[in-house]
Amino acid sequence: MTNLEKTILLELSSLPKSHQADVLTYIRFLRLGLASDDEIEKRFVASLKRIRVRAKKLKITPRDIEKEIRAVRAGTR
Repeated sequence: MTNLEKTILLELSSLPKSHQADVLTYIRFLRLGLASDDEIEKRFVASLKRIRVRAKKLKITPRDIEKEIRAVRAGTR
C-alpha cells in the first residue's frame, strides 16, 4: 500500500460512517468517468437486469412503478 493510500484510509476512518459512504459513492463516480462507453453500457445492462430480477421477486409491476412516479411528481410522496 502506498503512502497516499494509507493517508486516504486514515482520513476516511476519521469520518462519520455516513460520510464514509459518501466518499465511496464519489470514488465510484470518478471511476465511472474513466470507463469506456462500452463498459458503461455493460454496467447499465447488468444493473437493469438486477433491477428487473428484484422487481419480479418483490412483485413490483410496471403499473406500480408508474403509480409511484405519478405520486412523486404530484408531490404526494
